[in-house]
Amino acid sequence: MTRTPHDLLPLGTLHFHVLVALGGEVMHGYGIIQAYEAMTEGRDTLLPGSLYSALSRMVELELLEEVAPPAGESSGGPSRRYYRVTAFGRAVARAESERMSRLVELARRQEFAPGER
Repeated sequence: MTRTPHDLLPLGTLHFHVLVALGGEVMHGYGIIQAYEAMTEGRDTLLPGSLYSALSRMVELELLEEVAPPAGESSGGPSRRYYRVTAFGRAVARAESERMSRLVELARRQEFAPGER
């Protein structure tokens, strides 16, 4: 049986945040944490303990794939695992974004969210 992106909705918050942080880049776990903090201007963070188990699960769900480090990338210590979003992961993130946009529009109609009505 073939899965569709909608089969994974609603997507867990942590999984969505990881997909957003990675975007089209290849990063290791700590890089994902740093990228997400930069994107949110420090207002939100990903915790290492939660992140590393989420990364494993996201690989199992085929949202991410583990890849070789970018050329010239050296950790200076133990080897790091690098990840990128799969085509399926991108489709799931897009479907989740659309779902959340619909919810925000409903919240606006109820005057729970900023924006024009």
